Amino acid sequence: MTTLTTAPVLPGEHLAPAELRSWLESADAPHVLDVRSPAEFETVHIPGSYNVPLETLREHRERLARHLDEHAVLVCRSGMRAKQAETAFAAVGLPNVHVLDGGVSAWEAEGAPVERGAARWDLERQVRLVAGGIVLAAGLGSVVVPGLRWIATGIGAGLVTAAATDTCAMGAVLSKLPYNRGAASCDVDAVVAELAGTATSAR
Repeated sequence: MTTLTTAPVLPGEHLAPAELRSWLESADAPHVLDVRSPAEFETVHIPGSYNVPLETLREHRERLARHLDEHAVLVCRSGMRAKQAETAFAAVGLPNVHVLDGGVSAWEAEGAPVERGAARWDLERQVRLVAGGIVLAAGLGSVVVPGLRWIATGIGAGLVTAAATDTCAMGAVLSKLPYNRGAASCDVDAVVAELAGTATSAR
């Protein structure tokens, strides 16, 4: 694969929103892959970006990598899932990958352009709600059934593991719910066709 030399930063280094914005306005603008859920993407996304949810990217990373012979920028809400996607691409030898520092949240905070659709809770907020709700219910219920406190302990251990490994099993499960699928799920064939330059629709 050909690695271009006009990227604002070296592959593996994070891009600031201002750097990505300037790069997107140049003649050699990179492909932007948004690895959030379809519902999150539908709510707000960077214009021209492709939605390839993290689990889908992991499953089809070799196929996608074959068509990313130019620089690619990975984005999510805050950067955590994008870093996991970067690791997945590195495993198949894709070198020219960057992560948007701070994700879409930082992009919006900079006043950069976005496209908006139906508002939905982002996945990280859903994880906080579900985990907090389970811990609260287990804590209150343990007054009557003391054994329930172990449920809260288990959730706590899961959150610590998620932080230590930079992964989130609960988020992966929640991403499969109908609420997080949005109006349309990711069409990998369509994304690959556009990356390959065979699609007739504009990016």
